[in-house]
Amino acid sequence: MSDKRRLARLKRLEAVRAVARQAAAAEAAAAEGTLAQLIALAERTGRIAADYAVRTAPDSGDALRRLTGFRAGLAGVEQATRADAARARGVADAKLHELSQAERRRQAAADRAEAVRKALAALGATPPMGARKPLGTDLD
Repeated sequence: MSDKRRLARLKRLEAVRAVARQAAAAEAAAAEGTLAQLIALAERTGRIAADYAVRTAPDSGDALRRLTGFRAGLAGVEQATRADAARARGVADAKLHELSQAERRRQAAADRAEAVRKALAALGATPPMGARKPLGTDLD
């Protein structure tokens, strides 16, 4: 394959890798946003559960039963939200890893394209070996 065709192919590859990197960055940002929302929700749920935990004894047994059930339900919601946040952290970490891989692939394609560009420039700058014998005489 000629160097010019190879350079054109590497430029296309670099462009494709740049698009893949942008997509990975968007996915990583979305995962980080979801993680932040879940962490905030887990903290808020924890504060609500703590507020209900310090409430004084209710007036009747029925009120105590309802409060105890509500506290248990709230504790379940808090636990589920924290578990969701932990899963979201794993997803966000994986997306950041994919982003770094995409950046490495894009950079490798850019480096190869730059090497071919330099090689083409070097070929154009150096005179070819075995140049023709000059025409004319030494008196010219």
